[in-house]
Amino acid sequence: MKLSIFLQTVIPFTEDELSEITSCFEKQSISKNEMIVREGQICQKLYFIEHGIGRSFYLNKDGKEITQWFFAEGKFMTSLESFFQQSPSLYYLEMLDDSILYSISRSKLDMLFTKFHNMEKFGRLLSTEMLTKAISKLSAVQFQTAKERYDYMLSEFPNISYRVPLGSIASYLGMTQETLSRIRRSDHQKKPDFLI
Repeated sequence: MKLSIFLQTVIPFTEDELSEITSCFEKQSISKNEMIVREGQICQKLYFIEHGIGRSFYLNKDGKEITQWFFAEGKFMTSLESFFQQSPSLYYLEMLDDSILYSISRSKLDMLFTKFHNMEKFGRLLSTEMLTKAISKLSAVQFQTAKERYDYMLSEFPNISYRVPLGSIASYLGMTQETLSRIRRSDHQKKPDFLI
């Protein structure tokens, strides 16, 4: 999804507003498996994904990668605390596909918030959505069964199982790869033949 189209689906920006806002974003082509932020770095950019899929993850005490979140087309991606507080990131940000991103710095974003009331409103709506999704994911991990967590993930990211390694999905869901494979097999067996 194009950045301008996404912005217009959230807020009815004028053409002049939209032109100036999108001119503050820089287009980037990122290769598959490329890290755009590493743990300990300050995340300098907010990214909009036009094409591709990314994830945020951290390393546990055993050095195992634990996926915190996935980011697909038409979504913004950043290390939230790091970007907004300009503090070292607790997470890595990695693109899992060859991707096209549009990025904006914190200073340019703040300038747009100051200049355009509609952009400030957009930022508020975006922040609310990100917070709501983070709380929903936390609730899913705490209170849902493994199958319910898997179904929740598919509602958030419908095509993810075809685009992301199983190990990343399993760690995002807080389960082993064996449990995830069992759930996927069970789901596959329940589908009518014409859907498989």
